Amino acid sequence: MIMSADHFAFPSDTDTLSRLRDKLRLAAEAEGLLDVAYTTIDSPVGTLLLAATPKGLVRVAYATEDHDRVLDALAHRISPRVLRAPRRLDQAARQLEEYFAGQRQAFDLPLDWALSTGFRQLVQRRLPQIGYGQTRTYGQVAELAGNPKAVRAVGTACATNPLPVIVPCHRVLRADGTPGGYVGGSGTKKALLRLEAA
Repeated sequence: MIMSADHFAFPSDTDTLSRLRDKLRLAAEAEGLLDVAYTTIDSPVGTLLLAATPKGLVRVAYATEDHDRVLDALAHRISPRVLRAPRRLDQAARQLEEYFAGQRQAFDLPLDWALSTGFRQLVQRRLPQIGYGQTRTYGQVAELAGNPKAVRAVGTACATNPLPVIVPCHRVLRADGTPGGYVGGSGTKKALLRLEAA
């Protein structure tokens, strides 16, 4: 029996593709082969990529960070077993939706800190202490982290935060009250601060 090239082509209808992805995800989970689950969600600040390990949420990425590049980095730094598995991220997606709707002021999610180490991780773990609608300067966060002279290092920790929005580095401002840099762009940082001030 001779089969044409069309016989091996990818299915063209989205329902079949969706079913195949679900089957692959379920098989990977059943065999313990799903180390990093991811999905994307729409938000008022653009499409966000969410990724989680069995320990918890490990990455939130803005579209400006290039989601393909982020997934590639996760494959290199955590595990090559990365698969789209939206259901594994339902809780994170729901809490972000509530946050953007003004119905949630704090996140209650397990977090995986695998992408941060040392002083950066120490700073990032302290950021949720800055309450909703509040801000702190880089200097104040350096004091909070126990090293008042490490203002630049705090800036680096905020710039490399793998969990923006969830770990609120957007609440950290320059000493003069201006926003400063932000992984999602200064417009996004201002939008998040406006949302929390409403």
